Amino acid sequence: MSDTPAVATNPGTPGLRMIRTLGLIAMLSGLAVVLVYQWTAPIIAENQRIATEKAVFHVVAGATTRKDFRLGPEGLVPAGQEGEGETVYAAYGPDGKLLGIAMPAAAQGYQDVVKLLYGYDPYCQCIRGIKVLKMTETPGLGDKIITDAAFLENFEALDARVAPHGKGLANAIVTVKHGAKRNDWEIDAISGATVTSNAVGKALNSSAQVMAPLVQKHLDRFEEASQ
Repeated sequence: MSDTPAVATNPGTPGLRMIRTLGLIAMLSGLAVVLVYQWTAPIIAENQRIATEKAVFHVVAGATTRKDFRLGPEGLVPAGQEGEGETVYAAYGPDGKLLGIAMPAAAQGYQDVVKLLYGYDPYCQCIRGIKVLKMTETPGLGDKIITDAAFLENFEALDARVAPHGKGLANAIVTVKHGAKRNDWEIDAISGATVTSNAVGKALNSSAQVMAPLVQKHLDRFEEASQ
């Protein structure tokens, strides 16, 4: 019998087996993500379509149908075709008459970017409604841009006339101190929510300065699109 003491050894870590297991877990996780995405993508797209349509019909009163376009310096094309520009939504009444164009706008608010959709009436050359799409402003203050009736009155016929030379607006849309509104292109701010009120004004002015002249330029095509 040998007097050499037995040396205890720890079994080595099964490295290859562990790598295989982790690889399988990663593969199954990736497959699960893909399957969930493929299952939810149509649902998300449909919900976005419904939300967009509701927003369009909110900012263009009386509209019952819409057609989507891309509008930019290079021209106007249906949204499904290739082209540069902003996605806009032409809204039509039951008789097929063009009632307005819904267009997106955005500007930095107090906490984050305020995103909204506004309705542009090309016949009065004015903004007739807004719909906030995304905001994270202070509850009870900044979010009053959604609920404050007096503030929303600013957008019953906010002047957005195109300048005579056809470039930009005749008068820049600006937000003024609460109670100081004197002109149709001014927005009467909400007391205590000046920053958010200013964001709405900046968003509308930035968008309308570019988009209103383009809408007027292609107005005939917007009107004919319902036929």
